[in-house]
Amino acid sequence: MKRFFSCLILVFALNINAQDYNETLHAIRSAEANSALRQIMNAQNANTGNYDVKYHRLELNIDPSVATISGDVTTYFEAKEAMTEITFDLADNMIVSQVLQRGSNLSYTQNSDDELIITLPTTQAQGVLDSLTVSYAGNPVSSGFGSFEQTTHGNDNDPIIWTLSEPYGAKGWWPCKQDLIDKIEDIDVYITTPVLNPLNKPYVAVSNGLEQSQVVTGSEKTTHFRHGHPIPAYLIAVAVTNYEVYSHEVANNGNPFDIVNYVYPENLASAQASTGVTVDIMNLFTNLFEEYPFADEKYGHAQFGWGGGMEHTTISFMGSFNRGLIAHELAHQWFGNKITCGSWKDIWLNEGFATYLSGLVIEGLDGAPSFKSWRQQTVNNITSQPHGSVYLTDQDTTSVNRIFSSRLSYNKGAMVLHMLRKKLGDTDFYQGLQNYLDSPDLAYDYAKTEDFIDVMEATTGEDLDEFFNDWVYNQGYPTYAVNWNQDESQLQLMVSQTQSHASVSFFEAEVPIRILGTFGESLDLVLNNTINNEQFFETVNFTVQEVLIDPDYHLISKNNTVSLSSSDFNFDDDIILYPSPTTSVINLIKPEHIEVETIKVYNSLGQLVLQHHWSAQIHLNTLASGLLFVQIQTKDKTITKRVVKI
Repeated sequence: MKRFFSCLILVFALNINAQDYNETLHAIRSAEANSALRQIMNAQNANTGNYDVKYHRLELNIDPSVATISGDVTTYFEAKEAMTEITFDLADNMIVSQVLQRGSNLSYTQNSDDELIITLPTTQAQGVLDSLTVSYAGNPVSSGFGSFEQTTHGNDNDPIIWTLSEPYGAKGWWPCKQDLIDKIEDIDVYITTPVLNPLNKPYVAVSNGLEQSQVVTGSEKTTHFRHGHPIPAYLIAVAVTNYEVYSHEVANNGNPFDIVNYVYPENLASAQASTGVTVDIMNLFTNLFEEYPFADEKYGHAQFGWGGGMEHTTISFMGSFNRGLIAHELAHQWFGNKITCGSWKDIWLNEGFATYLSGLVIEGLDGAPSFKSWRQQTVNNITSQPHGSVYLTDQDTTSVNRIFSSRLSYNKGAMVLHMLRKKLGDTDFYQGLQNYLDSPDLAYDYAKTEDFIDVMEATTGEDLDEFFNDWVYNQGYPTYAVNWNQDESQLQLMVSQTQSHASVSFFEAEVPIRILGTFGESLDLVLNNTINNEQFFETVNFTVQEVLIDPDYHLISKNNTVSLSSSDFNFDDDIILYPSPTTSVINLIKPEHIEVETIKVYNSLGQLVLQHHWSAQIHLNTLASGLLFVQIQTKDKTITKRVVKI
């Protein structure tokens, strides 16, 4: 059975762009945190742990003008151990009238713990697949975020029923197993409704997957949906009202599928003007990552009576239709529905990814300046406090506000992905994400942070432990100070770093630098900064006027400073190098307490021409005449000396 851990997506309906992004993210985070609070307060039922759910057939009777539901739910289940009874989660106000197995009535009881306990006729052995059907009815009680809501919409007060189950709300309206690590492999949903509402407007039913049929029998209509991918109970949803229905086709490289929109008639015009962008976002995500995970069925939006949204698999329930909400919900179909975070500690695998994908929509649809503005605001939010890691501790998981920290789980997680992209390059970065989504061990399942790291390392062949230790597992951010001077065409830069939190002794990072000349020249460099007080030599064929640190906000950092040195850097005098000039050999003298790791020799063009371990004598016979820079690397710092070879 597929593994799963829920990270519910509930978002307020606000536009996301580079200007109001942080306000929007705060609203998204607040809604998700509120819903998660109810998840944390409800434990999974240990009494449902002796079987795996394989299949559900829900045959539901719903009249949107009446706040009740009735129906038959057939469940196929496989015994994980020898079992004589089976327990389903079902609210105690829902009344079971019958349980059948192959035409025979089974005995059952319901209790105040929201359990339906069914006695099996014989012991079901481990590994054996069987099925039964529960007939039930009742008036579902709302879980606080919907669960099962009967209300109205529009000036005519047209009736509507919709569900929003969050992980522990499904039991409020149907007998199920709310164990989040037990995905149902496929489902059929049959919704029988009146053909017309009390105002003689046609009812339209909505659920997960692909609509199979509509069958009218007298004054009733049965709509059949089928979903053929693993899904947890809380992501199964239904809605019925007098929807207007229209579609946008996604070409999908010759295998088209529909984005089906179910909207209130009174909002049809505005919805039609807003939802077309879903195709553009779908195409963007498909091109960057992979085909939409449920392309053999549909994607869709169904309007409902709540002020936000819920990313039910294949059909997001929407309080409004705007690009920000559309992008966020759609992103979670990949990162949340197909692959879900494996624990609250790994919440960034859902929220950091969804946040970054929202940024990629800004990059793809609005252009580079807007994406830069998005990054700037994101970095400013991350660095507004000096502490905090992307990955959560055990103690962190007891606080819903920490789990859903917009600064850390969302924004810092997103910028870590952006820095990883800059580190690896677009080709390897996107290939790694494609491999992650396509991994046989993770697809339609769950992942933890170490799973993601493993995939990225396998894709790129790089050791990423240092990167993730600094930026995901530990806390804070760096502050950079760059000291520079120019000697003719040779630009010397010394990069120093301090850290905002003691958990990281040094952030190894590619530091973007922009060199500006007196006549408008510009040169972009990336300095691979691996140690403190590291010195770099660059050939710059113009007079430097200004040096900028990370002007385009590709790096999480704050309070960076640049200073111009009026003379050569004050290199450490503890190590003596002589003679200079020299014809072939230089000698080095160091105190015993200084341990030298490597010695590197650069020419005046900044090219590495010689490297080896500590030696008191270095031979320069093979090197061309001219100015050389000898870089001496100790455990604590880099010391640079000049020598002229003649």
